[in-house]
Amino acid sequence: MPDITTPTSTPPAVDPEAVSGSATGLPRRTFLKGAAMAAGGAVAVTVAAYGPAVAGSRISASSLRAFGASDAEGAGHDAKTAQSDPPASGEPIPDGWTEHDVAARAKVRRFVGNLAGPIGLAPFVGEVTDDPEFTKVAHGNQPLEPTLDGDIKVFDLTVDEIEWQIDAVMPPVKALGYNGMWPGPLLRVIQGDRVRANVTNNLVETTTVHFHGVEFDDFTQDGIPFVTQLPIKPGETFTYEFTVPNAGSLMYHAHHNATEQVGRGLLGAFIVEPRDEAERPANKYGTTQDIVFIHNDSLGGFTINGHGFPATAPIVARQGEKILIRYMNEGVMMHPWHTHGFRQRIVARDGWPLGSAEFDCDTLGVNPGERWDAVVECDRVGVWAFHCHILPHVESLDGMFGMVTALVVLPA
Repeated sequence: MPDITTPTSTPPAVDPEAVSGSATGLPRRTFLKGAAMAAGGAVAVTVAAYGPAVAGSRISASSLRAFGASDAEGAGHDAKTAQSDPPASGEPIPDGWTEHDVAARAKVRRFVGNLAGPIGLAPFVGEVTDDPEFTKVAHGNQPLEPTLDGDIKVFDLTVDEIEWQIDAVMPPVKALGYNGMWPGPLLRVIQGDRVRANVTNNLVETTTVHFHGVEFDDFTQDGIPFVTQLPIKPGETFTYEFTVPNAGSLMYHAHHNATEQVGRGLLGAFIVEPRDEAERPANKYGTTQDIVFIHNDSLGGFTINGHGFPATAPIVARQGEKILIRYMNEGVMMHPWHTHGFRQRIVARDGWPLGSAEFDCDTLGVNPGERWDAVVECDRVGVWAFHCHILPHVESLDGMFGMVTALVVLPA
């Protein structure tokens, strides 16, 4: 079996074939990676909620023994004790249940897929042979490596009409994306870098790009039509060029017909690492995963990184890891993000370190346009729900939907 995938603070490179924007999803090889270490057959599954390192796992029966399983049964559980979904309408519903219970379980089965056994959910959802749903849809947020023109970091962006699957069951929606994906490519630079963004408009209407949170020296790079520039016409390429003076979790998005264009997917993360390496999250807080968490609430309903539950990707960490979550609200509503079982240490707002004003919470309200950085110490094993706490954004009579995912903490 392939080697274990180790999360790092810097996202790994991605096969360009994986980011075509096709509704068929990423290639299986990008996601399905199992691991069995030679010493004792220990198993680890690494799944990050940001596009660059999303991964799933098919785990063999022998590997399941690392979780206390016996042969091909679930992780320490007899798969036969779990009910399976009724094969067709009209089949008996388990005693004491309603159609709501069956529908809600089916959503969770789609979410965890064949990871149900390894992560201990077999008693609740049964054994599932299908892959987790997040492996069946295309993912945005893929890192875009710049080319160099001297000391200038150059990013080439296209603005495209795309078809995008919010989940793997519903038909794709007619969305917009940068470089064929929603969210657009993850752009990562260092404070003080000179940046050039060549934006080619492939839409049938005009557009612009605003780098949200950058403190420009030259206001003409701010991306506001008829204030700082003329809108970019269909077929034209416009170049933005600026030096980035401030570090932090920043964004980029359309700023022309923005209600529709941003609502349909013209948004992305612009991460500026501090010039001082000691101030970077991996060094300052000891984080091992850097997770971009962009939420929106227009096209496709309530989404995390362009998907709704059960197609949202879980965050997976090992016990003892610290992870950084960069919340970015590109929607029109406030969303209070609630971590079950874990506190969040809030360390920055809108890219600015909070210093002595850092605080702990388990529910964090993120307003439109805001960015918050949260450090979570994953000290307890389990599968922990993680969702917006405006309940109509996450759960209905058909079970969970929308802004829901999970934090899965595996044994160290």
